[in-house]
Amino acid sequence: MPSHIEVVATALFALAVIHTFSVPVFARMANRGGTHAGLWHMLSEVEAVFGVWACALFVWMSMTVSVQDAVEYLDTRNFTEPAFVFVIMVVAASRPILELVNMAIRALARMLPLRNELAMFFVIMSFVPLAGSFITEPAAMTLAALLLRDAYFQRPGQDGFKYLTLGVLFVNVSIGGVLTAFAAPPVLMVAHTFNWDSLYMATHFGWRAVSAVIINAGVLTFICRNYLLDGTIGAHPDRASQRPPVPLAVIAIHTVFLVGIVLSAHHPIIFLGFLMLFIGYAHAYYRYQNPLLIREGLMVGFFLAGLVILGGLQKWWLQDLLAGLSPIVLYWGATALTAVTDNAALTYLGSLVDGTSEVWRYMLVAGAVTGGGLTVIANAPNPAGFAILKGCFPDGSISPLKLLGAAAVPTLVAAGMFMLPKSF
Repeated sequence: MPSHIEVVATALFALAVIHTFSVPVFARMANRGGTHAGLWHMLSEVEAVFGVWACALFVWMSMTVSVQDAVEYLDTRNFTEPAFVFVIMVVAASRPILELVNMAIRALARMLPLRNELAMFFVIMSFVPLAGSFITEPAAMTLAALLLRDAYFQRPGQDGFKYLTLGVLFVNVSIGGVLTAFAAPPVLMVAHTFNWDSLYMATHFGWRAVSAVIINAGVLTFICRNYLLDGTIGAHPDRASQRPPVPLAVIAIHTVFLVGIVLSAHHPIIFLGFLMLFIGYAHAYYRYQNPLLIREGLMVGFFLAGLVILGGLQKWWLQDLLAGLSPIVLYWGATALTAVTDNAALTYLGSLVDGTSEVWRYMLVAGAVTGGGLTVIANAPNPAGFAILKGCFPDGSISPLKLLGAAAVPTLVAAGMFMLPKSF
């Protein structure tokens, strides 16, 4: 039988999920003004949702058990992932890194037999998510979201294009990180337990993910071709065009910081040290910088930390549910459950089930990454994309239901690729 704290935590988790889907309602209430507009604005910040409900759980535990037990529970949680996402967002969003990525995108676009406007968009929606297998998914999400915001999402209206693009972006980032064993959070959580290395990931997951990412990006580019060929967008305008160009030496130093943070992703003391040095360096050469995404990164970290706290008490029902599913049912169940949990938490709990077959393990992870684009809470990098792009949508808020609809078809494309038969 679950303890009363576990039951309360599950109830608060459910309320947090409902709150996530209700964010547009609070945003409209905030925009009307009034005495409580500030409160409605806070509740409309999707990045704050799980952190707020996690605070409610801490207060409940302190009142009904003891403050010491509540603190001890927090001390047992692993907050490495929230801290890492915050750090990688700040560094990956810096102007020198964006300049480097823009140069790479232009070079790749010139190699494609497409008009430049179409080729640039296709590269952002395909190769940048796939780069997440090497620079980590949060970095890929940050870079892609910033590129989309500056080049394609600035025009008011065009909500259909924006939601379709957002849905494909979230799905492609979720599946684009599975070419290696260290870049996607749901893979990272189980790679050691399942004895999966990057060679295994590339041969069992990689080619399927690459195919799905290219199909999704290609279909989206074709559907939106008229919009993309409009001469007023797609030129990747540089906001800092009137400022001095970024020297190659500065780009190289920023790249060293980024690589160092990626390589130390499991060691908070090291990557936080890199961040301190990076902030000092960025301040010293501020003329080559855009404003650092400190606030946005902190909000995303707060969201993920709340998810860690609330998710840590869902084992009592989620693990037993996963253990009782056959591989095929598990695949679709994991895809659906990912939308209302977190795919890394889902795979971690699945890794604790004893006596599982290789097919069962594959289906667990494949389902988790397939459903990673359906909601903001489905995959750890998604809140980063939300934080960067939400200002381009009506009321400064992204509708979770519209995102779910936009991500449905690319999710089915990914499902088709991951469900192709293969012997294990």
